[in-house]
Amino acid sequence: MLEKINETTEFLKSAGFNGPQAGIVLGTGLGGLAAKIDNPLEVDYSEIPNFPVSTVEGHEGKLIYGDFGGKKVVAMKGRFHYYEGYGPEDVVLPIRVLKYLGIRHLFLSNAAGGVNPLFQIGDIMIITDHINLMPNPLTGKNDDRIGPRFPDMSEAYDRGLIEKALLIAGKNGIRIRTGIYLATTGPTFETPAEYKYFRIIGADSVGMSTVPEVIVARHMGLPCFAVSIITDLGVEGKIEYITHEMVQREAEKAEAGMTRIMTELIAVT
Repeated sequence: MLEKINETTEFLKSAGFNGPQAGIVLGTGLGGLAAKIDNPLEVDYSEIPNFPVSTVEGHEGKLIYGDFGGKKVVAMKGRFHYYEGYGPEDVVLPIRVLKYLGIRHLFLSNAAGGVNPLFQIGDIMIITDHINLMPNPLTGKNDDRIGPRFPDMSEAYDRGLIEKALLIAGKNGIRIRTGIYLATTGPTFETPAEYKYFRIIGADSVGMSTVPEVIVARHMGLPCFAVSIITDLGVEGKIEYITHEMVQREAEKAEAGMTRIMTELIAVT
């Protein structure tokens, strides 16, 4: 695995991706943040050695390097999912590459269904913890050069970054929720019974990404900050027919607030 990581990292460095301080992963309908990156250098995933290719609408499939929040950043405009048929190593390879490019913090976003009855469509939820119902990406032989066999997950989402984000949101008048994100493989949206079960076991939102990326980031010692945009509701009495296109539209509506928080948070890290 390390050989693949190094090969991909060296390719990107030779393409000009030098010294990024933060990595950003943009989820469904949230790629507009990339337009805020100044002096952008873009590479299609299809041109990057060992990279998978994003197959999901709303995930454009580009790696973007440039200036954002006063820092050099690398942004993934589109991510990879188990439901696309990719194995664990492929889903998380880009996160490992970002670490080896030099990032010191990882910022993630996703579109998610809300199972907390207090939530509304369009809410921004800062993730404080997660429940993983996906295959763990660290299953299999461990490479001690990359991280420990049994990484600690007591603080998967950095408390200091969460506190700073809450202050930024308050200063800008952005309403924020906090909660626990539950990850499933998808690609089906959840049944009413599944939504009810997820709420019972402690989830506030549910989606099909982010958690494998956070697990490997913590495996490598990278602090993480993540937000969910609540694009639909899995609450009894509020469950309606949902499509991927509807999720994209709702995510785009809430993107401005998320971008403001990410910009100012990256600036102070």
